[in-house]
Amino acid sequence: MSSIANPPVFELARQEGAHLTFAATSENHIAHVFVLEEDIIRVMVLPDGKLNHPATWAVAPGLDDVPPQGRDRFDLSGFNLPGFTLSQGEDTFVLTTAQLRLTITRTGFKCSWETCLNSQWLPAAADRVTEAVNFGWWDQRVYHYLQRTPDDMYFGLGERTGDTNRHGRRFSMINVDCPSYNARTTDPLYKHIPFHLSWHRTNKVPLGIFYDTSADCHFDMGCTIDAYNGLFRSFVAEHGDLDYYIIGGASLLHIVQRYTWLTGRPALMPRWGLGYSGSTMAYTDAPDAQERMNEFLAHCEEHDILCDSFHLSSGYTSIGDKRYVFNWNKSKFPDPARFVKHYRDHGIRLIPNIKPCLLHDHPRYAEAAARGLFVKDPDGTPNMAQFWGGFGSYLDFTNPEAATWWESNIKSTLLDFGMAAMWNDNNEYEIWNSHARAHQFGTPRPAAQAKPLQTMLMVQSSRRAQVAHDPARRPFLVTRAGFTGMQRYVQTWSGDNYTSWETLKYNIKMGVGLALSGVSNTGHDIGGFEGPVPSPELFVRWIQAGLLLPRFSIHSWKPGEIVNEPWMYPEATPQIRDLIRFRYRLLPHLYHLLWRSHVACEPVIRATFLAFPDDPRCYEENDEFLLGDHLLVAAVVEENQTTRRVYLPAGTAWYDLRDGNLYTGGQEVTVSATLKELPPLFVREGAVLALNVAEQHFNRPADARGFALFPHQGPGVVSTQCFDDDGEQLVAMDDADQHLWQVRLESTATAIDLHLRCPAAKPTRAVTIVLPAKEMRPLRCAGWTISADRQSAMGRQITLNA
Repeated sequence: MSSIANPPVFELARQEGAHLTFAATSENHIAHVFVLEEDIIRVMVLPDGKLNHPATWAVAPGLDDVPPQGRDRFDLSGFNLPGFTLSQGEDTFVLTTAQLRLTITRTGFKCSWETCLNSQWLPAAADRVTEAVNFGWWDQRVYHYLQRTPDDMYFGLGERTGDTNRHGRRFSMINVDCPSYNARTTDPLYKHIPFHLSWHRTNKVPLGIFYDTSADCHFDMGCTIDAYNGLFRSFVAEHGDLDYYIIGGASLLHIVQRYTWLTGRPALMPRWGLGYSGSTMAYTDAPDAQERMNEFLAHCEEHDILCDSFHLSSGYTSIGDKRYVFNWNKSKFPDPARFVKHYRDHGIRLIPNIKPCLLHDHPRYAEAAARGLFVKDPDGTPNMAQFWGGFGSYLDFTNPEAATWWESNIKSTLLDFGMAAMWNDNNEYEIWNSHARAHQFGTPRPAAQAKPLQTMLMVQSSRRAQVAHDPARRPFLVTRAGFTGMQRYVQTWSGDNYTSWETLKYNIKMGVGLALSGVSNTGHDIGGFEGPVPSPELFVRWIQAGLLLPRFSIHSWKPGEIVNEPWMYPEATPQIRDLIRFRYRLLPHLYHLLWRSHVACEPVIRATFLAFPDDPRCYEENDEFLLGDHLLVAAVVEENQTTRRVYLPAGTAWYDLRDGNLYTGGQEVTVSATLKELPPLFVREGAVLALNVAEQHFNRPADARGFALFPHQGPGVVSTQCFDDDGEQLVAMDDADQHLWQVRLESTATAIDLHLRCPAAKPTRAVTIVLPAKEMRPLRCAGWTISADRQSAMGRQITLNA
């Protein structure tokens, strides 16, 4: 065993193409370096010379799935494996690609990283000068310490509370069920995504670091001050291996895209998943649950509230006051298939809640136990864990038989009744017993070492059930807990939030943090899940903010069976109806952003510094975010406000979407933000947003394509596309061009020329063009004739006919 006084010295033992193996001269320590891409280099340090966890479920370069049993960690398929140079100094190895340079100090295997920006090599990160890696002189945990400077900024780490910049905080990635969490301070939360970005204020070098582990782990982003070690940040995992990926590039946006590509392409889910989704525990918990559910339909129709889906809470499975997955309470729902059809006949798909733990008195517990489907104690009996309603046993998804049983029950009790999707809930796998064992595909290991993996395999299994049931349609899945790569399968939300203005403010930052970590198909429980009933003002403000996120669901569990729903305050209902209609007007734009996320790994939700990396104001803490790179959202997050100060990033001009006024970027403006209007929304000069301009009503969906144009005031050219298919069928990448609108906008000081080509698979005879109300330049569009040009509530509205 090495000593601190005599750290190991490494030599290059073997090179096989992009894989370099380094070995300590007097110990069993091994280090592997993999040159995967010009901007991605991987380092694996094995103090005892061998892998503890030989498979990964996180790495899926450009893929949308991994095998249930995982991917061999030495599998390099899917990577380009570029050329590189390797040189050796007296105590160093220097490995160089076109974008990254890794310098390895032989003594102690300390790494430092440089990025090539504008043809200049700049320092990006470095291991701590004192001990950086545990080579056996501490304990059996996994450690990695890096240097830190006061000018560093850190972003990402998935769904974390507090500010977007993580510098100065300490976080634990231990998936837990944390109802009524404080969105500013609570830690840990539901998701396990050990990836973060670093940015240096002075030299402006971006870098990404991803630790491939499913272990409970901890990040100290500068919270600890230690006189002996200087300024540092650290990663500590409770078990496993030190296996990390360094991602470089010219911008933080590029690194986010590359990390997302590395861990798997985001799923393209059906378009209806972007619509309003109703939900509340009160309905299914009630003894007359089906009548209460039918009241929801009646209220939607009465108030003309557009709605695409309803999250069916777990009360449908109840026996007494407990929940039993795959059990239908026939006193509440006498005919499940008829009930589901009744909702579908009204245009609403049901998304039932499913849970991976069976209480010990579950009607099918004995069957599952006899088949060995649970996480087990060392004696082979099912491990008992605390769960909602008492004690139960978690299904072990590392056992293929458990996954098969799960899929079979999803089919027979839910999909065969007409359910459209699955809501995977209470799936944090809080197994604290260190003796509990997981099957782990035939090589048992402590269950505590596979908790987020169980979550991932659960949603993967739920997805397989849906695909097998209806192979022609895209599956839709939702999960509360999550793991690296979850974007391949699911939509998610920020869990059981608490009703407060502070939650509204910091939920926005939580969504930005997830999007910086590859997970953009997100949202929040509008109005707050637990806690007090929201005031009318807070409720409307939450809806205004939620309108511009991919997931739009109003969900709650309030005292006295009060329900957060659009009509809870009659005086606000007409406005809420109009806000939801506005969301449906923007659905084609949101849907296109999901497509871009799927094909190009672009984040849907963006911190403003992703699009404006050279504007230092964008790195300051703020409540703004971008939807795509064109639409700036400035939600009102404080009480009793009638105006909102908004910083408009520099480098472009910005249109106020609401009144068409144009502002120069690089300044802070104060705009109207009363409760009775849309929140402040600004669109970049030169942008094109796809719209649904049809008049829509509950249970009578309609779709008519339109485009909102925000032309340059002087000379300018913009070319863009818009994905526009049927919203449900699978689309092969090779056929994507058949579903794309081609839009080219050329502006001069005196005219606007629009070149518009509709998708080959969806020919269109009429299109509505919307221009800012004050835009009076003539519009010309070759191949289309103008049949109307008038002012409307949307702005200047022009009808084109092919």
